Amino acid sequence: SPAGMVLSVLVILLLSVLYEAVKMGKAVLLRRALLALPRSLSQEALTEPQEGDSSPAQGSPSLMAFPISFPRWFWFHVGQTLFHVVQVVLGYMVMLAVMSYNAWIFLGAIAGSTLGYFV
Repeated sequence: SPAGMVLSVLVILLLSVLYEAVKMGKAVLLRRALLALPRSLSQEALTEPQEGDSSPAQGSPSLMAFPISFPRWFWFHVGQTLFHVVQVVLGYMVMLAVMSYNAWIFLGAIAGSTLGYFV
């Protein structure tokens, strides 16, 4: 029926827009994850603290800095993984719809991808 076809095209259009939004969200999360990475420990490991700078109970500054930022980076990585799974699922769903070889569905996927990238 025509109403069913219009609904199908709109669903594919929205799936394509959502695919582009997830792709953009994944890129933003990657940027945040890169900013959350800890500094390289190589320079800090070469410089030893001077006598009297820190008490033995405080520990080495290079060893204390790493665990503080590691969990933040780890959770960004988990978020990226979830975004990737959603992106792959949406991509396969749109591909499966396009493989129906229906011109209107194909145009809906193209229009949704264009609209999602533009927004």
